[in-house]
Amino acid sequence: MELLLSYFPHLTEVQIKQFQDLQNLYEDWNAKINVISRKDIDELYSRHVLHSLGIVKVLEFKPGSRILDVGTGGGFPGIPLAIMHPEVDFYLIDVIAKKIKVVNEVATALGLKNVKAEQKRAELVKDNFDFIVSRAVTNMPDFVEWVSDNVKKESKHELKNGILYLKGGDLTEELASFPYATQYELSDFFKEDFFETKKVVHLPLKFKK
Repeated sequence: MELLLSYFPHLTEVQIKQFQDLQNLYEDWNAKINVISRKDIDELYSRHVLHSLGIVKVLEFKPGSRILDVGTGGGFPGIPLAIMHPEVDFYLIDVIAKKIKVVNEVATALGLKNVKAEQKRAELVKDNFDFIVSRAVTNMPDFVEWVSDNVKKESKHELKNGILYLKGGDLTEELASFPYATQYELSDFFKEDFFETKKVVHLPLKFKK
């Protein structure tokens, strides 16, 4: 928590309590259903919570926004983002039912009224959102194909509606066919070695046909 507060010092008491509770909740659930690698559970705040919140360093969602988290796994980046944005609606999906069970249990335990989680494939979502977030579930061309019809046309943020994607490494080849993509280096925001090659990729998809 000290790490989190050093980067986000203006959290409310409610948010601090919710973030504090994450460790015990995920440790308990991980013992029953393995949703986070065993080696990572001790690094929950740096490798999962803070990593998820890298998106906040790039863009804070406005109240009333709707966000889709594709391939959320155990709830990342959706759960930390939902704690940070209590007036924003989050829809978390994953194809693995046991992971969605954990997400729903965690959201309920934290009192997050702004989270809905379901077992579903991205291609089957028929709703529109301001932004679609994810943590490296696939390569960008395939991801765009999954979600390109799910982006609202009307933008109300500093960045155009589209994808905010957490990924690491050299993305030159993967993003070659997306000239409008912008990469934000998380090492510009967080000093830990873990973030050295990590990025948030913003890809506007407002230009729906």
